[in-house]
Amino acid sequence: MDPIAGLLEGPRARGAFMIRACFDPPWAVRVEDRAPLTVMLVVRGEAWIVPDRGEQTCLKAGDLAIARGPDPYTCADAPGTAPQAVILPHQECRYPDGRPLNGSMDLGVRTWGERLDGDTVMLIGTYPMRGEAGGRLLDALPPLLSLTSEVWDCPLTPYLTEEIVRDEPGQEVVLDRLLDLLVIAALRAWFARPEAEAPAWYRALADPVVGGVLRLLQDDPAHPWTVASLAAKAGVSRAALARRFTALVGEPPMTHLTGWRLALAADRLRDSADTLDAVARRVGYGSAFALSTAFKRVYGVSPVEYRGRAA
Repeated sequence: MDPIAGLLEGPRARGAFMIRACFDPPWAVRVEDRAPLTVMLVVRGEAWIVPDRGEQTCLKAGDLAIARGPDPYTCADAPGTAPQAVILPHQECRYPDGRPLNGSMDLGVRTWGERLDGDTVMLIGTYPMRGEAGGRLLDALPPLLSLTSEVWDCPLTPYLTEEIVRDEPGQEVVLDRLLDLLVIAALRAWFARPEAEAPAWYRALADPVVGGVLRLLQDDPAHPWTVASLAAKAGVSRAALARRFTALVGEPPMTHLTGWRLALAADRLRDSADTLDAVARRVGYGSAFALSTAFKRVYGVSPVEYRGRAA
């Protein structure tokens, strides 16, 4: 499992919130939903993304932005426009004074705003959950990133525009997978750019030795790996692998594997009803006790406490 797949194995779209937003200037929406990841694709017109901290970004038709939560931001026709609606957690919509909107801006199936043929049309997809396995890549993203139509051309836009307003059997699954594809395409394009400042372990995937070892660890974390067995797979000496891996990734191979195993365990604890023994075996620990000891050392709580809080 490569890092982008790892990201989507955590907060992968499952019943993600998707909507087509249509507005005429002046318009502004304050977003305080604390979602881990929100994708905004402008189909027509333009929109400004104004975070509370950091640079403002202007999106034109064909441009895309990804906002990494939980920090709030405002989406508007211009930076100074006062919000006319506030989006809270669980997609609760209210007026700025706290009164509920009560569907007053609903325009049809997954469509929201003022009028269907508004000057600005945006497609918005929100991932409601954050996964520990995807957290490593998620944390490597800036709070707000954008891609202009000059540097990427998304072939999914016409299809997503059609599908987002359909109401057919299985439509949520279709939209979930389209949203995943949109994020994968965007992140590939983003991390290919020099200003992306991809994390060391992501850049290390391009290394002919360390990249192969990282994929072994990601694909089969439950295997009883040692530095010696990894070095044999890579065709280098144990010492050479340890030096090269640490230099490129920023931590030794076994430290990296421990972090990956515990991240996967955290996701299983949150998303499944597996017993602690089953989770331990799945991620490469010999017993529930061994997993609990390592988990508490890194996360500060026991697996049972973690599962209870997640629930």
